[in-house]
Amino acid sequence: MHAIVIREPGGPEVLDWVEVPDPVAGPGEVLVDVVASAVNRADLLQRAGFYDPPPGASPYPGLECSGRISALGTGVTGWQVGDEVCALLSGGGYAERVAVPVGQLMTVPTDLVESGGLPEVACTVWSNLVGSARLAEGETLLVHGGGSGIGTFAIQLARALGVRVFTTARRAKHAALRELGAELTIDYTEEDFVAAVLAATGRRGVDVILDIQGGDYLPRNVAALGVGGRLVVIGLQGGRKGELDLGQLVVKRASVAASTLRARPAAEKAGICAGVQAQVWPLVAAGRIRPVIDRRMSMAQAAGAHALVGRNDHVGKVLLVVGEQ
Repeated sequence: MHAIVIREPGGPEVLDWVEVPDPVAGPGEVLVDVVASAVNRADLLQRAGFYDPPPGASPYPGLECSGRISALGTGVTGWQVGDEVCALLSGGGYAERVAVPVGQLMTVPTDLVESGGLPEVACTVWSNLVGSARLAEGETLLVHGGGSGIGTFAIQLARALGVRVFTTARRAKHAALRELGAELTIDYTEEDFVAAVLAATGRRGVDVILDIQGGDYLPRNVAALGVGGRLVVIGLQGGRKGELDLGQLVVKRASVAASTLRARPAAEKAGICAGVQAQVWPLVAAGRIRPVIDRRMSMAQAAGAHALVGRNDHVGKVLLVVGEQ
């Protein structure tokens, strides 16, 4: 088979589409013939040498895929060869085939190709907003990086849950994000998001913040939280360290949580996938959440897709499709 390999840590040019050995479905795994995967920020970090795969995971990038089951490992029940599936991966999605633990398989909630860009964002957003932050109907959510795959999915899931949504993004993306359900769009290059949030909430602040920035946003995020607010940090694009005003956190009875998905134990990932299958996929199937696809590119052109995502010019996901020109 062919897969995207990382020759050495570096820029997009270090990605090559080359022939590699086929994976084998071990006990409790299935082999999936990949139709599509998608570019996630974690893939760029892995390419640059900052985010190694967990022990035992595929060395190739790609944290999600869609495709068809081509082989079953021992002990697998409930699935058949030929089933159309999508999957949350620890790596290996940028390839023609990948071995997947059965607990990380999900049915396809929409078009097979577009489903290749759903598992990572759906599992990340659902586990953090519904699981960690306990986001509830009638609350207010601030999503940083609303134009990203995570952001576009979070806006839609929150709206489906009856939540008021604010988001930060470049001004060129605002119209698209309002169409997805964002009530307030804030240009982080020109505006103070704390002031905008406080003005929109009568100075009460928001209930939940989903943050991809990390360090440099920490004090402002706490300032934007309301009483009982919950900050969930899922990315460190703004650095690993920030100043935390514990006094402000205490007065607000607020909390800060942080998480990552890739390194979680298989049993935790299986639980998240089951939750997404039960609670999120019906919303996708009903059209209340739709995949936001910026463009489709050939899997062999992953270097170009990485360059595009690195420039942050896209809205939603950039798909990598096997065999597509």
